[in-house]
Amino acid sequence: LADGREGWGLSAEVLAPKWFDKNLDLSNEDNFNQLRHALTTASGLYRATGPKTAFGLFRSNYDEQVRICGERGDNSLVACYGPAVLDRAILDALCRLQGVSFYTAIQGNLPGIESDEFHMDRFLKSLRPAATIHARHTVGMVDPIRENPEPVGDGLPETLQDVIAAYGHRYFKIKVCGDLDEDVARLVEIADVLDEGADDYIISLDGNEQYNDVAGVAALLDGIEGDKRLARFNQSILFVEQPISRAVALDVDVSTLSARKPVILDESDGFLGAFPKGRELGYRGVSSKTCKGLYKSILNRGRCAHWGDGYFMSAEDLTTQAGLAVQQDLALVNLLGITHVERNGHHYVNGLAGVPEAEQTAFRTAHPDMYHQADGVTRLTIKDGQIALGSLDAVGYAYGAEPDFSPMRELHHG
Repeated sequence: LADGREGWGLSAEVLAPKWFDKNLDLSNEDNFNQLRHALTTASGLYRATGPKTAFGLFRSNYDEQVRICGERGDNSLVACYGPAVLDRAILDALCRLQGVSFYTAIQGNLPGIESDEFHMDRFLKSLRPAATIHARHTVGMVDPIRENPEPVGDGLPETLQDVIAAYGHRYFKIKVCGDLDEDVARLVEIADVLDEGADDYIISLDGNEQYNDVAGVAALLDGIEGDKRLARFNQSILFVEQPISRAVALDVDVSTLSARKPVILDESDGFLGAFPKGRELGYRGVSSKTCKGLYKSILNRGRCAHWGDGYFMSAEDLTTQAGLAVQQDLALVNLLGITHVERNGHHYVNGLAGVPEAEQTAFRTAHPDMYHQADGVTRLTIKDGQIALGSLDAVGYAYGAEPDFSPMRELHHG
């Protein structure tokens, strides 16, 4: 800081394969190295930058970050991973130096966020966090619906039916594969479980880039609307997420689709101007993911407020893990006023099972509303389909316990 004080901040994010870059010629390790390179590139740029606001540090290096990663053959979504991780840690340090929470910091624009599209300070002052948020459960393509032929047996719910009984979800995200007959048959099976077990359920459909044109998506919507067994399911669809491949998604007009079900961007939100470009093509919303950057989410949420007319943000997941990652993501989307968030990290990963017992205890103690112990493991608490968020409103960026760094390896530049 200008007064000579220095601070320490933390953030966390998984190295997720096959999302930032879905090139099947790349191995998982290739994907990991792409993200590591993005992180070390951002670190080098930030270290070489003179005094800036927290946001100024991000914005002044954004174009160069994308350029350097592009020269290596990495797309802008990969490039944004590095700043996304660093910016959270920097903001956390700033919050702790000033003795304020993440919520207070953003409401007062402590990081110095700027936009020439709307009045940023006025927008930030209007934000109000809630006490809880609905968890939108992910139903992946290989996830069992009623019976699991190969049970894991780790004490966690495994089938969709089990999940509803255990957590009481009302919100669900359903993935489709792009094969009409296969998708409709599977959706009927899912709808049967939801109709009998979930009260007033709400659905998002994840197209997951499975289509190359509007016609394919329209055929899916036709198939759903034309099947009487999917009547309630169809009425419950809130939006369709990124149905068209990122290679062409921002080249085709989706207005006719959005007139039926709002269509939003996810993977195509790889650069700061993606959402305005998508708006011109009929996209009605965009996803928030902390792995894409907290400042991008704030900017896009401000755009929605400025544009009005039903433009919105959704909150999507990239298997965020218990601890810092899930807490910082939840704090962001909660402050942005999003009332439900896709959550799947607690479903596909057994809580904090992979970390030392002392660390698990520390997180349960600091966040008793968010975590509980079951089968000897600290797990995310979801009651009546909701996650309690009260303990996130504390000094710093949404955590009161720190990871144990002793078993970790340092990521070196180069």
